[in-house]
Amino acid sequence: MQQYPTSALYVVATPIGNLADLTLRALHVLFLVDAVACEDSRNTATLLSRHGLSKPLIAAHQHNEREVAEKLITRLKAGERIALVSDAGTPAVSDPGARIVDAVLEAGLRVIPIPGASAAIAALSASGLLHEQFYFVGFLPARAKQREEALERLRRTAATMVFYEAPHRIVETIDALAAAFEPTRQIVLARELTKLFEEIHRCPLAQAAAWLAADAHRQKGEYVILLEGAVSASSDTDAEAERVLAILLKECSVSQAAALAAQITGARKKHLYDIALRMKAP
Repeated sequence: MQQYPTSALYVVATPIGNLADLTLRALHVLFLVDAVACEDSRNTATLLSRHGLSKPLIAAHQHNEREVAEKLITRLKAGERIALVSDAGTPAVSDPGARIVDAVLEAGLRVIPIPGASAAIAALSASGLLHEQFYFVGFLPARAKQREEALERLRRTAATMVFYEAPHRIVETIDALAAAFEPTRQIVLARELTKLFEEIHRCPLAQAAAWLAADAHRQKGEYVILLEGAVSASSDTDAEAERVLAILLKECSVSQAAALAAQITGARKKHLYDIALRMKAP
């Protein structure tokens, strides 16, 4: 019952590392389309070749999106199907493609998403961070002053924050996070997701820089960084909660202590559970 209309742009998510993560639907679309607009033709040619495919490739990167969009629109109006891919993951999400999608929609043509592997979702699923919401930040500004201002605006964000970072900037980004946020916040450093040297490490923010420095290989590979959000409860309430939890944790598990502390203090169990986890962290 699958339908693949003509005169449509297909935004196709490609693997973020492991080539086996290309979905069956994405593979079928890449077989059907008349051409593939891609960030780097060499990477896309390799991906297609691994699956026995060969398609005309159109370079579509951050420096030529508007120009390429007009060419794609002309071809789409002629009844073609065209796939839009980036080097890894989903186009237009911290990758080129948003301007092309915008132009195609403005031209009154269809844009059809073909979802697949996501570094952010993969990291969140393996993080164990408990907040039900997340805030996707993507890449922080490269300049120190602009990065500092961006982080200051995020200080009161309650949701788990998701950052992307390149290996050559990971150390300075972790230092910037440590300077901007409380040292007890939990941070998850997810490196080289789905690849051979995948590594996912969770610790208090205060320990992140030491973990990076402990192994030179940890400063290689693309990173997803997850940072625990701000706690909304007042500091007085938290102080009382910590006092009660400190007593209960001597005899109870984290879950039991949070449940009993909720009955004693009236605070939310989930919030108390998060505090208890931080208190138990080494």
